Amino acid sequence: MIKNQPVMRFTCPMPQTDFDTITIGHGSGGKLTRQLLESMVFPLLNNEWLAGQGDGAVLELRGKMAFSTDSFVVSPVFFPGGNIGDLAINGTVNDLAMCGAEPDYISLSFILEEGLPITEFWEILLSIRNACDAAGVRVITGDTKVVERGKGDKIFINTTGIGRVHPGAKLGEAMVRPGDKVIVSGPLARHGIAIMSIRKGLEFETQILSDTRPLHDICRLLLYTYGAGIRMFRDPTRGGVATVLHEIADKARLGIDLDEKNIPVEEQVAGACEMLGLDPMYVANEGLFIAIVDGGLAGDILTELHRWPNGGQAAILGTVTENHPGMVVLNSAIGGRRVLPLITGEQLPRIC
Repeated sequence: MIKNQPVMRFTCPMPQTDFDTITIGHGSGGKLTRQLLESMVFPLLNNEWLAGQGDGAVLELRGKMAFSTDSFVVSPVFFPGGNIGDLAINGTVNDLAMCGAEPDYISLSFILEEGLPITEFWEILLSIRNACDAAGVRVITGDTKVVERGKGDKIFINTTGIGRVHPGAKLGEAMVRPGDKVIVSGPLARHGIAIMSIRKGLEFETQILSDTRPLHDICRLLLYTYGAGIRMFRDPTRGGVATVLHEIADKARLGIDLDEKNIPVEEQVAGACEMLGLDPMYVANEGLFIAIVDGGLAGDILTELHRWPNGGQAAILGTVTENHPGMVVLNSAIGGRRVLPLITGEQLPRIC
């Protein structure tokens, strides 16, 4: 059973401040910096490590740990289903989850652009707080810098995460075997299309929301239940599912056969991709993972995923094979076969 259930969202009115926007002085390290941190950041994210307000945090770590760092430069910073704040926390939590780890601690650094409205910064901070609560992770140190107007894009966020690795996790391309199955945890391309819908001013009958969410609970459950039957996890963010599968095939020195009819793509997302000339296999996701699993356990694992609140459209995409090593081959719905190429450029700039 998944341990962490959704938590009630924390809400709090923005504190009174003497400033309406971020100024260069907020990055000086002086009075304005202190006012920004002490009125907004520290009270909202408060814990025993942040209370010291030092440049670092002292931890006592035991056992095998996972460590990951990431930077978030999404544009626009607010998008349907989330914003750069919860995206940063969820993205880092998920990088740890793909290592088979339970997230414990995160560092959080802001690069703010002069002129960023304080109301927007507060909304981002609230999203960070709620994402941390949902994932059970604590922000224990960080940094804040300010760049001149026009030298950034409102806000960039850098994170580093640390987590304890599950004792049953033996994950990686070296564990992949012929006959293993490729499972995707849900429908493709929602995050990338949510971003593009804002950029291109697209309107749909119902709004397409980003799939940003933490994945560590379901990954932990699968590792606890199936152990070595889980060969590896990957989250298909930039470059999408096709790019991740190429990387797996290349490093494992094996091939992957996919069945097009099994690829879950929601109707509105598929329509938007067709309108924009995009292949959903290459579009970014933020709350999705690929699992390579023992072929004999794939049916049970899929059933488990269907019980997960976000896994109703989980599917077995295909099979690992000794044929065509390093290549990903798609069996089309009309009976043809084609190699999925590795893209040479970025389909969607600045989606995470």
